[in-house]
Amino acid sequence: MREPVRIANCSGFFGDRLAAAREQVEGGPIDVLTGDWLAELTMLILARQRLKHGPGTGYARTFVTQLEDVFGSCLERGIKVVSNAGGLDPAGCATAVREVAERLGLTATVVAVEGDDLLGRLDGLDLVNLATGERFADVGLPALTANAYLGGFGIKAALDAGADVVVTGRVTDAALVVGPAAWWHGWTPEDLDPLAGAVVAGHVIECGAQATGGNYAFFAEVPGLEHVGFPIAEVAADGSAVITKHEGIGGLVSVGTVTAQLLYEVDAPAYPNPDVTARFDTIELEQVGPDRVRVSGVVGEPPPQTLKVALNYLGGFRNTITMMLTGLDIDAKAELLLRQLWAAVPGGRESFESVDVQLLRHSPSTCQGEDEPYVVHTLTSQYEAQAELRVTVKDRDPKKVGKAFTAPAVELALASVPGLYPTAPPAEPTPYGVYWPTTVPRALVSPHEVPAATSRSAPWVPAAPPPLPAGLAEAPTTPAPLGRVFGARSGDKGGDANVGVWARTDDGYAWLAGFLTAERVHALLPETRPHHVDVHLLPNLRAVNVVVRGLLGRGVAENASLDPQAKALGEYLRAQVVELPVPLLPAATTDDGA
Repeated sequence: MREPVRIANCSGFFGDRLAAAREQVEGGPIDVLTGDWLAELTMLILARQRLKHGPGTGYARTFVTQLEDVFGSCLERGIKVVSNAGGLDPAGCATAVREVAERLGLTATVVAVEGDDLLGRLDGLDLVNLATGERFADVGLPALTANAYLGGFGIKAALDAGADVVVTGRVTDAALVVGPAAWWHGWTPEDLDPLAGAVVAGHVIECGAQATGGNYAFFAEVPGLEHVGFPIAEVAADGSAVITKHEGIGGLVSVGTVTAQLLYEVDAPAYPNPDVTARFDTIELEQVGPDRVRVSGVVGEPPPQTLKVALNYLGGFRNTITMMLTGLDIDAKAELLLRQLWAAVPGGRESFESVDVQLLRHSPSTCQGEDEPYVVHTLTSQYEAQAELRVTVKDRDPKKVGKAFTAPAVELALASVPGLYPTAPPAEPTPYGVYWPTTVPRALVSPHEVPAATSRSAPWVPAAPPPLPAGLAEAPTTPAPLGRVFGARSGDKGGDANVGVWARTDDGYAWLAGFLTAERVHALLPETRPHHVDVHLLPNLRAVNVVVRGLLGRGVAENASLDPQAKALGEYLRAQVVELPVPLLPAATTDDGA
């Protein structure tokens, strides 16, 4: 049995800290350097990059820059490099890496893992949208990208063959840990529990510094946030892992920071990956030392018989104007301005394929009008007296959303309501993509044998809220923000949003599990009311995961809201004032425990 493999992350997204690779290589011993460069939006960015620069260029070039900085050190120390920065052109990325090696006088084996690109294999497939049930044949537009999410065994095969650098296309984020761990420990597809543990470890470190205190709800507890270190997963032969970071750099690895990342962008407790389905309701966390959290107990079940596919198509063009409204009668001013705008635009509002109107108030005081009761309220700034009227239009014809839309808005500058001004000059139309999640039969992409679909364990039964301790049930309550006691982290899963909320004590979880129902979510987050809400309990993490179906429309590239990836939804929820049991309030100042 080998020692745990030390897998270090140096990137959580395309554009992350360039110096992170050097920090991970030079900060202490590691065995594998990896990172995540791909998101749903990234695939569209890379598609536009490839259209502009030609074949072989649809990859994350920042990875090549980072690797050049540490290439020699990695080869000298035997550190393997595994990256999904290949994006739409893993072979092109591998070629760029080989050119760097040649320029530096280095000898390296570079392997590209391909097979995820399905763009030329879609004909004849009945593709059904996972979120809406639509059929792609009814969209009437060609796919711009179509990539299956691959697992870690292609990475393992490349490492088994002696690769120093492995460049992949669209693999799951967790595969970047699963592959190296399976190579190191010699796992096979039948090692479901170890694979599930690696999936969980991969999910923790995939987003870089979010596992070490970045974007953490209780950020005041994180030392050295000026320069946070990136995470490392020490994955053992049984699939358990210790999440840590190098010493001497900022950040925090605690049960809290690891819990926060475990709740990021997840759905039901059964978490499917191409290699295994990991049961997030079996995860156990333990603080085993400063900046060291052990993750264990993860149960693995067979993977699904299909593979998820991230398909994108060019939806058309869009444009946005934002006008500032000031002072009294904001609603009436907005209504008049919109009437004027649609009267001046050729064909009016109905001429566009899609229109999104948002009135964003800077203060509740801006809703006061002449007919409302007199309320004494001193405005502290002009900003507080204002609201933003954002109008976004979309159409397949770029001319409709160009000057034909923006010129009438500009012409209203001196002919509408008082206190009106635009926030920026009119812009040109921009293309937007639509994310279209679907699945394909596994054999179409990965013809090797897959474990049987039957589960080894009892069918998953949703957890029930634990009984509320008598002392808590009878305790007095006081109005306080939910976030004074509970942490949260939120994110996007295509058009869905998730908010994971966790407690820091058993009593806190008992209260939270009974409190945070779908109905309560609708009450606290009014924007969710038109949408279905699923609530999943995760007792081992003292957490409740809320999934809001369709809140983000058709994904970040198409969404016109200010927060198209739901990054702020968790903090919005934490800011809501509720009646909290008084005994829970001191928990907000305690340390994360084992």
